[in-house]
Amino acid sequence: QVELVESGGGLVQAGGSLRLSCAASGFTFSSAHMGWFRQAPGKEREFVAGITGSGTYTFYADSVKGRIIISRDNAKNTMYLEMNSLKPEDTAIYYCARRKLTIMGWRSENVDWGQGTQVTVSS
Repeated sequence: QVELVESGGGLVQAGGSLRLSCAASGFTFSSAHMGWFRQAPGKEREFVAGITGSGTYTFYADSVKGRIIISRDNAKNTMYLEMNSLKPEDTAIYYCARRKLTIMGWRSENVDWGQGTQVTVSS
């Protein structure tokens, strides 16, 4: 069965940095399109970043572009999200995600989710 386990969240001051990790198992990680999403209280879950199986292509939401780097280590079945220059508005639960079929996009029925890790940025 697919399992995605996030770690690395915590409390950080504005302007600080965090590195989130997602340990994956139960599928062929190296061929999977992966991504990070986040959800703040009272807000809808939103796309943060995506990365193709080989890591050749990456995609970022405009709100985090230039401050966040998504990467992966296929030998370790692990995906990372390096977050810098953090802002209070980055406060949210961050979720690791696996897209099943590329043609179906990021529809909820086409996505496997981790349990999430809390990131809190204080001002």
